Amino acid sequence: MTPAAPAGLPGLDPSWSRWVTVPGADGEKHRWHVLDNGVADPVGTLLCVHGNPTWSYLWRRLLATAPPGWRVVAPDQLGMGWSARPAGPRTLTRRVADLGDLTAAMAISGPVVTVAHDWGGIISLGWALEHRSDVRGVVLTNTAVAMPEGDLGPALIRLAHAPGLRAAVTVGSSVFVRGATALSWPPLPREVRRAYAQPYPSAAQRRAVGEFVADIPFRPGHPSRTAQEAIAEGIRTLDVPALLLWGPRDPVFGERYLADLRERLPRAAVHRYEGASHLLPEDAPQYAEAVATWVSDTFSAPDAPAAAGRATPAEPPARPWSALTARSDDDSPAIVETGGGSVSWARLSRRVADIAAGLAASGVGPGNRVALLLEPSADLTAAVYATWRAGAVIVVADKGLGLRGMRRALRGAAPDHVLGSAAGLAAARAMGLPGTRILAGRATAPVRRALAVEHDLASLEALGRSSPAPPECPPDADCAVVFTSGATGPAKGVVYTQRQVGAQLELVRAAYRLAPDDSLVAAFAPFSILGPGLGIASSVPDVDVTAPGTLTAGKLADAAAAVDATVVFAAPAALRRVAATAGELTGEQRTALRRIRLLMSAGAPVPPPLLRALRETFPAAEPHTPYGMTEALPVTDVSFDEVEAAGPGNGVCVGRPVPGVEVRISPLSPLGAADGALTGSPGVTGEICVRAPHVKDRYDALWATERAAGRDPGWHRTGDVGHLDGDGRLWVEGRLAHVVTAADGPVTPVGPEQRIEGLAAVSAAAVIGVGPVGVQVAVAVVVPSTAAGKRRPPVPARRGRLTVAPPGLADEVRRSAGVDVAAVLVTDALPVDIRHQSKVDRAALARRASRLLSGTPVRWAARRGTA
Repeated sequence: MTPAAPAGLPGLDPSWSRWVTVPGADGEKHRWHVLDNGVADPVGTLLCVHGNPTWSYLWRRLLATAPPGWRVVAPDQLGMGWSARPAGPRTLTRRVADLGDLTAAMAISGPVVTVAHDWGGIISLGWALEHRSDVRGVVLTNTAVAMPEGDLGPALIRLAHAPGLRAAVTVGSSVFVRGATALSWPPLPREVRRAYAQPYPSAAQRRAVGEFVADIPFRPGHPSRTAQEAIAEGIRTLDVPALLLWGPRDPVFGERYLADLRERLPRAAVHRYEGASHLLPEDAPQYAEAVATWVSDTFSAPDAPAAAGRATPAEPPARPWSALTARSDDDSPAIVETGGGSVSWARLSRRVADIAAGLAASGVGPGNRVALLLEPSADLTAAVYATWRAGAVIVVADKGLGLRGMRRALRGAAPDHVLGSAAGLAAARAMGLPGTRILAGRATAPVRRALAVEHDLASLEALGRSSPAPPECPPDADCAVVFTSGATGPAKGVVYTQRQVGAQLELVRAAYRLAPDDSLVAAFAPFSILGPGLGIASSVPDVDVTAPGTLTAGKLADAAAAVDATVVFAAPAALRRVAATAGELTGEQRTALRRIRLLMSAGAPVPPPLLRALRETFPAAEPHTPYGMTEALPVTDVSFDEVEAAGPGNGVCVGRPVPGVEVRISPLSPLGAADGALTGSPGVTGEICVRAPHVKDRYDALWATERAAGRDPGWHRTGDVGHLDGDGRLWVEGRLAHVVTAADGPVTPVGPEQRIEGLAAVSAAAVIGVGPVGVQVAVAVVVPSTAAGKRRPPVPARRGRLTVAPPGLADEVRRSAGVDVAAVLVTDALPVDIRHQSKVDRAALARRASRLLSGTPVRWAARRGTA
């Protein structure tokens, strides 16, 4: 018996439902239920195929947001949803044929783009292989076409596949049906879960659910195994564009299945929706817009003029190791470790060459990804440059992301190899990272076995001495995947090519007039390995550079003395700690810091009072605060004297673009969207956009994010908001995601925050938006100063409770803010990112403030001494 019809379901337009009677190869006619947006004379058709135990309801958002001119057809497979329940089970071969019968009956022909999920993936690909003349592209979401080598198949499906359980959980009860929608977190709305279950109220109507599970070819000899293997191999010959959209938290089709599909479809675009699970079209509703955009971009009119992108320079590009090679005969120190050891330029150059040859001889080839789990050290530096010289790609996720963040980042990057210390390889094991293991340092035989070590740096170096040097890879080959701090969401992988890294090194060297007689103390994680690439000696303080607040003035001075430093690069949080501990310096340590000519700090705004406080510690240094991000550093530069000359303004003055960098602004709409045409006009507030040779190549496995950030060809949208002034200086006013969309127009947060922080009673402040977009109100969250008047920096580990500010403090804040402030709250500490310990998580504050202001009981804060 076939269920009646879908009705009254959230998000489902009843006009999309169609009934199509189709003659099948078995001689019977079957009544199909199909969702169809009914576009007449379409540009093309999106053929959407669901899996088990869902139905075409899965694709409702794609029907609602179809690309212009495209028809969307989403059938319920036979036995599923609202379609007919045939008498016998359907094998994989039969289901592929069923889909072909339907498309023939509906006169669907090319161009067709298949869109599929779960077991609909292999069915749609089987159809594509049989309709090569019609298919123009494929979109796959959380699916599989084969079990990767050594894999036994998804554990949850194998459990449901067990003969003793299958009938009970898939047919005899609704456990399997309801379990599919229970995988999402946060849970799907109850009415949506009910909508998925609605076609399956009885065992008779769930029969195909059990038959679908039984048809999964886990073992050789299964009736559908031959067809499955043929499709899995056949898609390697599908020469059409592909888009893979993935939920990384899927307990059914995990990362190994995505890796398998990427190997079979190597040119596929990929987007991983962090936090999404198996039911990706529900967990990531924005997938529909991504599909529509991808289809429009990929299949636009062929005679449309190509947009201008980033020009490729005609001159040979600098390679990341060029400066190291240039000093290969130099016996002076290149790396000085604070423990007393050092490595000369000649030794480092030779070691890099030998390890590179050893890596290549052991199978680490061009394009292979090598995750590095090492503390800053001579081993790490040698490993980085050797990996680059071998043509491979370093993958670096620092400890500042936390173990969970590192696991998510590194697993998403899919490394082929993991190179680390014993502790690093143990962490790789705990994180479940794929890839062969390469040990840096020594370990006992039992430890090596436990960590599955296949090579170590010493043996690779020895192997490289008798192996040929690897050929240089093309300059536009990938060379690095590094990760953003995760301050405004999950950390994003950022891909750089060798050309871009070489351009960055050349730019930094020229902008700051670095010469061979300079030397660097790198107390900022991104710069801890760049000394050899810059051609200057370097040292790293004896601290965890991913915990900048642990750096003391004494430890910085010791590192400076070890390398006779002239340049210091440190995060703002590190400099705060240096200033706080400067009084503990010895005479020798003070002498070492007096030799510093250039003091640089980046990663977050550096308050002018902090730079003033450091003048006594670094009397000969010119403080500079370059502006940039993981995707492009530096973008602009400004000295402290220039900041002082600029005076106060609405935001942080970060100076003028460095040579070779262009900056434009995309103006904000009344609702805070940066949708205006790029402009260089002064006084216009909007999203900051950057173009330069050293801007990142792309985001890794984040197609939709890259598409949004690069929608103006050749330009990178930074996600920061600000304006240019009449002298060409850039002022940063905050993050686009943190703009307050008030009824009378957008409000950027940094300007009001600076004015509030000028109050003696306030140590730190954050301005956030509370309420619906377009009618938000500004709320100020402040950290009161201590009784002694000392300012307390934000602390990442603390989560201060929000309370309502006493009237006196609230009045002061409102008078100073310069914008309408609806409420003033106080807290012990502002939540900040771990890496920089400076970037305030305004989104988290906004969520907490919304709960508080919506009626949760609050306490007055007068007892805190702020009234």
